[in-house]
Amino acid sequence: MAMRGQAGTTTRGGGVTIPVGAAGLPADVLVPEGAVGVVLFAHGSGSSRHSPRNTAVAGALHGRALGTVLVDLLTPEEDRVDAQTAELRFNIGLLADRLATIVDWMATEPTLSRLPVGLFGASTGAAAALVAAAFRPERVRAVVSRGGRPDLAGAALCRVQTPTLLLVGGLDEQVIALNEEAMTDLGEAGELRVVPGATHLFEEPGTLEQVADAAADWFAGHLPPGA
Repeated sequence: MAMRGQAGTTTRGGGVTIPVGAAGLPADVLVPEGAVGVVLFAHGSGSSRHSPRNTAVAGALHGRALGTVLVDLLTPEEDRVDAQTAELRFNIGLLADRLATIVDWMATEPTLSRLPVGLFGASTGAAAALVAAAFRPERVRAVVSRGGRPDLAGAALCRVQTPTLLLVGGLDEQVIALNEEAMTDLGEAGELRVVPGATHLFEEPGTLEQVADAAADWFAGHLPPGA
């Protein structure tokens, strides 16, 4: 399938089902012509691949010749259970395992296999992204966390050697503190940036655009060969 991308370039992709164990996870894959990398998104608790914040960031990445994979990390059946119990969305081990499996799947897909991989995680999804980066250091070249909970990555956090950008709202004081603590484990691999005037969901005018621009710069600077 071909469609027009954010920057006016032809984009190939569409809806797919990614096999994970005996289940299938619905995903939206978009790869601009001439893509120099691809970013796999891990949404936060209670969200989905249709998150308007993540799709906005994805649009900015398309404009920088970066493909995107937005995926629901729970099956439709699991999502219905989670809507009642809210348990699976905080199962970082499960979510990280699925992200790592998707990274492996991307290596087998002709459109994606040649592209270096980045991970973009929001809220609890950021913890899963960091664990997956620790699991797949040879494949994951960059990580961006938006309003993330890196503390939930546990012992895996100190194993992350992938260049990681932590983006936090300036009014999100508790999450700022958690990200500052995470920087101790990330060391030179991590960089923390605070977006002034932003709360946890970056709903204030102009703040999400700052996140999208920073993420696009980070991935464009770390994913292309020779970066």
